[in-house]
Amino acid sequence: MKKFVFMLMVIFCSFWLAACSGGSEQTGSEEESAEADNGSSEEAGEGVANAEKLQVEFWHGMSGGLGETLDELVATYNESQDEVEIVPEYQGSYEELLTKFRSVGGTSDSPGLVQVFEIGTKYMIESGFITPVQEWIDKDNYDVSQLEENILTYYSVDGDLYSMPFNSSTPALYYNKDAFEEVGLDPENPPRSFSEIKEAAEKLTTDDRYGFSILGYGWFFEQLLATQGADYVNNDNGRTDEATEAVFNGEEGLRVFEWIYDMNNDGTFGYFGTNWDDLRAAFQAEQVAMILDSTAGIKGTVEAAPFEVGVGFIPHADDVEPNGVIIGGGSIWMANGISEEEQAAAFDFLKYLQTPEVQAEWHINTGYFAINPAAYEEPIVEQEHENIPQLRVPIEQLQQTVPSTATQGALIPVFPESRQHVVTALENMLQGTDPKTALDQAAEGTNRAIEVYNRTAGE
Repeated sequence: MKKFVFMLMVIFCSFWLAACSGGSEQTGSEEESAEADNGSSEEAGEGVANAEKLQVEFWHGMSGGLGETLDELVATYNESQDEVEIVPEYQGSYEELLTKFRSVGGTSDSPGLVQVFEIGTKYMIESGFITPVQEWIDKDNYDVSQLEENILTYYSVDGDLYSMPFNSSTPALYYNKDAFEEVGLDPENPPRSFSEIKEAAEKLTTDDRYGFSILGYGWFFEQLLATQGADYVNNDNGRTDEATEAVFNGEEGLRVFEWIYDMNNDGTFGYFGTNWDDLRAAFQAEQVAMILDSTAGIKGTVEAAPFEVGVGFIPHADDVEPNGVIIGGGSIWMANGISEEEQAAAFDFLKYLQTPEVQAEWHINTGYFAINPAAYEEPIVEQEHENIPQLRVPIEQLQQTVPSTATQGALIPVFPESRQHVVTALENMLQGTDPKTALDQAAEGTNRAIEVYNRTAGE
């Protein structure tokens, strides 16, 4: 019954996120034809196929340029040794991929490795279809201390790492430096607090331009909550016990909603909907001077904008020390439906992906963080950061993050539905609903979803 309930969540998420460009942080290159990418992935796998090698299927959701970069990394690994053949297979969006994996998990048709977005973590842990990578970390005496702690924590429960981080990003403040200079703001000193954003937005707003905007997507609300050190749900964000209720409608969450509410009433906040491309297009067209966006899009935005782009830390509530950010993106899970020999091969590939050289290539070609910080010392990364210094900002923000259950992120199986409740609340508030009423409604909707899931999970 538990898996049936999750399937309903996945179907719900698929319909909802289809309106959000199909994923939590897609860049333009990720939105190219799935058919074309699937073909290129299959060709990459077939082109290096070798019947004498032990083959391990790797299902992923990386399309466009991301898929091409991943295929190149896999091909390099396959050519580096004669024993293992990793076969990358594009399976569509994160939601489509997870639905397909659910149908074959635990069977002989299961892939050996599968990429899953971060909010699928709770389901994957409970699915019965995976082997925690911690088992192979222990067998291999693999040193995870070389990897970025503030990325590992999201996928760790009770000290065990369940999946290997892969494509990781956080939000950041993007701003138009030319517009800052135009109105007398310091382009090298972006606003940090809620009040500073409000003041800057007032100066930046014109008849043709809003000062500030946030996408209609729950991820950003979660970040603005976490940087205040506040949990999203009870029981330590669902990490010490099953979450039973939302707590995001406390004073910290209300600060976020009231901040946006005030700017909207002042006419300095512009709302461009739930589609990532619409908000990014508005920023590029100088219809809004400051936005929150995924750090994975920095390189593309800097190169495409007709103005100089600045990047800063996400804003924090006044009189609250910033706690940092939560990791978004996805990780790679090891399936338990394959042999121990295949698992060993799969783990060898996972270790390869974490090497500084590979992480350096992944970082400069995709914009995602390097899971292994040593990658930032590679010459190709140092050169890239010299050319695009904005890429350094999110790294500093991540490394300054204070580890806690708040910045570790919530574990709940109904995250897609909860995020939709938050977006509905945001949109209702922008239409005039009182911030507290709107936020309480989102919490009540989340509580109902959690209650239904927890009640039926044991049936």
